[in-house]
Amino acid sequence: MNYLKIFAPATVANVSCGFDSMGFAVDQVGDEMSFTKTTKKGVKITAITGANLTFDVDKNAAGAVVKKMLLEAKADFGIELTIHKGYSPGSGLGSSAASSAGAAFGANQLLGNIYSDLELTKFAMFGEQVACGTPIADNVSAAIYGGFVLVRSYSPLEIIKLPVPSELRVVAIHPQVEVKTKDAREVLPTEIALKDAVTQWANVGGLISGLYSDNYSLISNSLVDIIVEPYRKKLIPFFDDVKNAATKAGALGAGISGSGPTIFALCKGDDIAKSVYKNIENSYKNTGIDFEMFISKVNHEGIKILE
Repeated sequence: MNYLKIFAPATVANVSCGFDSMGFAVDQVGDEMSFTKTTKKGVKITAITGANLTFDVDKNAAGAVVKKMLLEAKADFGIELTIHKGYSPGSGLGSSAASSAGAAFGANQLLGNIYSDLELTKFAMFGEQVACGTPIADNVSAAIYGGFVLVRSYSPLEIIKLPVPSELRVVAIHPQVEVKTKDAREVLPTEIALKDAVTQWANVGGLISGLYSDNYSLISNSLVDIIVEPYRKKLIPFFDDVKNAATKAGALGAGISGSGPTIFALCKGDDIAKSVYKNIENSYKNTGIDFEMFISKVNHEGIKILE
């Protein structure tokens, strides 16, 4: 293989109760990237569209990942890549993660598919460190594995792919405001009460159990975050209005995607998802803040080859 083009999906991380440990991939939004094998060694980014990102290979998440992989594999060739961002960086939908995971996947294909999904996740985490300063695995693993994932452990890294109930849908709204990951981390408490920790652990267990048993009521009851959301929602204008609008229209639950500002709602079935979409849209259209929205199935396969 000397060339391929891929789609790397956007992702929702944390999923309310699973801070830094859970995530899932979406179908409707993502990046397109192309990879061309060259006789000249090294990495070159030849085009970036859809966002204003650096062409500096060492500072660009995708470029840095490809460079690291070629060096570790002792490749006798180079790679030229293009990046088309299908959604905005800083959206809370794993923008740098899509680039990092897509880069790992694409480079691996040209290397002869020599690395496992777990190894690709580790390479992609390096891209997250380049982009954000922290090698978090939830977004990148969701993009690589597809569906829902649980980051069971960081040391050693262990990723568990979880089942996805067939009628599960996601509605998301991205208010056009900036929430920096650094700021979103700084507002979090450094200590939490034991009773709150117990509640959160139980919600994570309930959410995972609900996914395995197709128990939408259990999923709904478990989509509760009492540790992170109360602090981060203050950074997102009209968050409570959106959440209330979603639940009134029948959403299983709603919360902050990643560090925000995107707000996601999980729903059972297309009809409820459409009602939730309309209700959220109506709740936000008079706020004076521009926004984008989408409805999507959960992406089961993760990154896919387009050509």
